[in-house]
Amino acid sequence: MLRSSFTKDLVEAGCDEVGRGCLAGPVVAAAVILPKKYKHKLLTDSKQLKKKDREQLQEEIKGAALAWAVAEVSHEEIDEINILNASFKAMHLALDQLEVVPEFLLIDGNRFTTYREIEHQCIVKGDSKYLSIAAASILAKTYRDKLMAELSDQYPGYGWESNMGYPTIQHRNGIRLLGITPYHRRSFQLLPAQLELF
Repeated sequence: MLRSSFTKDLVEAGCDEVGRGCLAGPVVAAAVILPKKYKHKLLTDSKQLKKKDREQLQEEIKGAALAWAVAEVSHEEIDEINILNASFKAMHLALDQLEVVPEFLLIDGNRFTTYREIEHQCIVKGDSKYLSIAAASILAKTYRDKLMAELSDQYPGYGWESNMGYPTIQHRNGIRLLGITPYHRRSFQLLPAQLELF
């Protein structure tokens, strides 16, 4: 069972992002404030859940949360400011939209840039330790998966409906055959450098 909170009495927002390692599309972050002592037996890291379970949990999270928000930073801006800064910006944009002002932030990962002087704690693999971070991971992933599936209709052949823009064999074969789309991140190594052996 994941923990409900890090502090005893502060209003906590859990934050997570998805799409950092993708070759195409935006990076998406979510911020979620859950009630104190909130419990859920199934809520965990979005990567550990089946699609239908994520989609069901998404609705439960939105119904139970005191506040939640999702934000994205485009592939163009990722190329301009780099993926790490884009991830932090997406989290900040999600926090900007919360209707309840948090007093403490729980951040998935090991680095973060301070948001409005609110104290934060970075937690490695936090989405498998704290409910609010797990909830944020689910909202970010379901949002981004839907977006990439819609983009796959416009740009078939890359497998975005299943790989979500990550560097799979199918995705890279699509790049080799079809070239890059307007949604690819040009600052990323889209195809591996290959050493040919004779």
